[in-house]
Amino acid sequence: MTATRTTGLKEIAERAGRELEDAPALTIVSWAAETFGERFCVTSSMEDAVVAHLAARARPGVDVVFLDTGYHFPETIGTRDAVEAVMDVRLITLTPVRTVAEQDAEHGPRLHDRDPDLCCALRKVKPLEDGLAGYDAWATGLRRDESPTRAGTPVVGWDERRQKVKVSPIARWTQDDVDAYVAEHGVLTNPLLMDGYASVGCEPCTRRVQAGEDARAGRWAGRGKTECGLHG
Repeated sequence: MTATRTTGLKEIAERAGRELEDAPALTIVSWAAETFGERFCVTSSMEDAVVAHLAARARPGVDVVFLDTGYHFPETIGTRDAVEAVMDVRLITLTPVRTVAEQDAEHGPRLHDRDPDLCCALRKVKPLEDGLAGYDAWATGLRRDESPTRAGTPVVGWDERRQKVKVSPIARWTQDDVDAYVAEHGVLTNPLLMDGYASVGCEPCTRRVQAGEDARAGRWAGRGKTECGLHG
């Protein structure tokens, strides 16, 4: 990507972040879909399909990118398959270069316990960077209320590392807003959300949360880690 093009995209992101700060989520997604067309995609962890649903309303057939790390709960894979079956989206599954068995052979088993940052880098960060190569903008389901590290999430911002526009249309939403949207539109959600999990990631690194804990407390519990590296 040329420096001129990168500068232009960054300016678009910063301007939209200011202008769309108070806009409804559907308006934000519609802006991204209209601005970037086929060079816009949605990423989904399949915790729920809220952002994918919003994007499909704005742009039927929108690309929805899912990272299959090889460590997902069966319920997560089932949610992905259901989204592909019932929603007007083009589901794209990204996989790491190495299978879990190949990674175990190279780095030893249970790398996620010994070096979770490296495991995330190999199984999430690198595959996503490769998978987003053909897009100028990507949408996420980040919300400011999820954890202190996400409190400053802009509705539209600049992803400096990937040199892309990053859209977080539900950044201002609360869990109540998510629940209301799911109920109103019958949006698919991961069954684990009804089984004590507030945030769903890879099975070895995710636990149920306790009363009073924030939504991300069940991720990498006891390891001093709060993010996988996809978002900073």
